[in-house]
Amino acid sequence: MKRLDDYRMTLGNHELVPIMIGGMGVDISNTDLALVAARLGGVGHISDAMVPTVTDRRYKTKYVKGKLAKYKTNVESADKSLVQFDLGELAESQKMHVTKTMERKEGDGLVYINVMEKLGMNNPRETLKVRMESAMDAGIDGITMSAGLHLGTMALIADHPRFRDVHLGIIVSSLRALQLFLRKTKNLDRLPDYIVIEGPLAGGHLGFGQDWAEFDLLKIVAEIRDWLAEQGLTIPLIPAGGVFTGSDAVRAIEAGGVGVQVATRFTVTEECGLPDRVKQEYYKAGEGDIEVNMISPTGYPMRMLKSSPAICSGIRPNCEAFGYLLDSKGHCDYVDAYNRELEKVRDEEKIRVCDKTCLCTHMRKFQCWTCGHYTYRLKDTTVQEANGDYRLLSAEHVFNDYLYSTDDQILLPR
Repeated sequence: MKRLDDYRMTLGNHELVPIMIGGMGVDISNTDLALVAARLGGVGHISDAMVPTVTDRRYKTKYVKGKLAKYKTNVESADKSLVQFDLGELAESQKMHVTKTMERKEGDGLVYINVMEKLGMNNPRETLKVRMESAMDAGIDGITMSAGLHLGTMALIADHPRFRDVHLGIIVSSLRALQLFLRKTKNLDRLPDYIVIEGPLAGGHLGFGQDWAEFDLLKIVAEIRDWLAEQGLTIPLIPAGGVFTGSDAVRAIEAGGVGVQVATRFTVTEECGLPDRVKQEYYKAGEGDIEVNMISPTGYPMRMLKSSPAICSGIRPNCEAFGYLLDSKGHCDYVDAYNRELEKVRDEEKIRVCDKTCLCTHMRKFQCWTCGHYTYRLKDTTVQEANGDYRLLSAEHVFNDYLYSTDDQILLPR
């Protein structure tokens, strides 16, 4: 059987190792992880989810503290429409995040940033424009548009001097989603440089309904491949979701991909931004410990560990400090759910909100344990130590295992 290393992925003018590490937020796909992929000749993602929060943690800025101080008188109000991000500070934090990453980059690979449309931030159009343009200003190699259809996103940055230089990609889970995107961007005379096709076994938010198990990644890849050929379009396809071994990756390329996007196996690497204690929760999970639920305020199904502290937590909304999921009217479904439960019990300490969760606070605290379908197999990729913990792997070890393994084998650490 062929190895993944027998293939190369061409994106723009770059010939790359056909591995892209996906953009997991908040700061899970961090700078350290992305730089390993770039050094080894592939593509690494950083995530811009809650980027002011990320720079506060990593570079000791005070964006969150300043925002909370500005709007602290609004904390008790159910109306969050007044709570706005300072666009200048948002630009500063994004540029800092990207610049400090790109300054450390080595090797022939690339660093992209994952930008989610569903982060409405109480001003969806302007905050998205600022995040994307600031990343381009700071020298990012590419932008992957995720968590939404992004029908108007490329138009927001069409006047930027790097619009035709930076790599722009879109994540879709169906041919219909891709068709809508291409139809809306046709007048820009600018095709995406790559398409990540994310199947139903991916981690975090899914582009499917609760019928996700009825879909198959490779069938979606083949459908999109054939349609593009009929249209005379040549756009590199990158399958994602459930690509657990190098042999899985080879099968995905043979189905029409130029490379693969992977993430689950990198969640438990030394470089990944998750705390080590959470990495052990991923290792210890069994197949029955994983669920797809509807607790995300975004409206998308989300795959996570059932033991996630975010599930049925009744914490007060922290929109004044965070507020990343507020829509253009200052609305978030979690705020509604919290206020409903508060009205029932009149005691904040007794509140349980099980139908929605405060993603902002829980993602900030690494308490929403989103995961891929095959997370239960992670324990089979390493060894268990005498104290019961599983040994963390280096990102380079996992990267090379994808490249050189055959016959669905996984190289254990020595």
